[in-house]
Amino acid sequence: MLRGKEREAVEVYDVITYLLQRYLTVPNAKGFNDITSCEHFLCLYISDAVVECVHRLGLQGSATKWPVSDRPWGLSVNADHNLIVTCRKIRKIKEFSPQGYLLRKVDLPDDVTSPWHTLELTSGQFIVCHGDCDDPVHGVSMVSADGCQIVHSNSGQPGSDTGQYNGPAHLAVDNNEFVFVVDVNNRRVTLLSPTLNYIRQVVSRDQVKSRLWTQCLDGQRRRLYVTDNEFKDGKVTTGHVVVFSI
Repeated sequence: MLRGKEREAVEVYDVITYLLQRYLTVPNAKGFNDITSCEHFLCLYISDAVVECVHRLGLQGSATKWPVSDRPWGLSVNADHNLIVTCRKIRKIKEFSPQGYLLRKVDLPDDVTSPWHTLELTSGQFIVCHGDCDDPVHGVSMVSADGCQIVHSNSGQPGSDTGQYNGPAHLAVDNNEFVFVVDVNNRRVTLLSPTLNYIRQVVSRDQVKSRLWTQCLDGQRRRLYVTDNEFKDGKVTTGHVVVFSI
């Protein structure tokens, strides 16, 4: 679990007992946006929008970092064990090797504004959640592998009705490519089909205390871990993780 603290920023918990095991320090970190893990290389990646870099942590505490040259936001690992970085301001996806080498850049279609998080499917297509406060369209789009066109979309005017979004900020995909979408301002998690059709709400606002932000899907145990953060005067005052069986 990622904590917005200057030191000992990553807390490691047991998935069965939920007991704290140890801390991992992120040296010279300034501002955290997202965290993801790579089971193949046994490491964590953390995006730092202030330094404009990605931090890589080994599970035993070794730490390195590399520049993104833009403000990184959402992170994910693809089937080739490379890191997918979403750069919101420039509306690009950047793919890096585990050693930090830039492999490619993908420009997103014009209709995908303010992207937050991206997942690459085994087909090579991308699923992107997008939409900020002033944007007329909020939602989730499936984008072709070259980034040129939208293949499927579940997007529209922001709102709180069924099928609408107000700040879709984080994604997860299960083994059957069903999509989980964290909807920040509506305080819920929405389940979509592999072609992005609405199915149901997995988490509703009456199941959490405040504003959801990120999630982690454990497909083996069928558990969804969702961060529930309380805000005051624009800052996070307290937060915890809520675990749901799915």
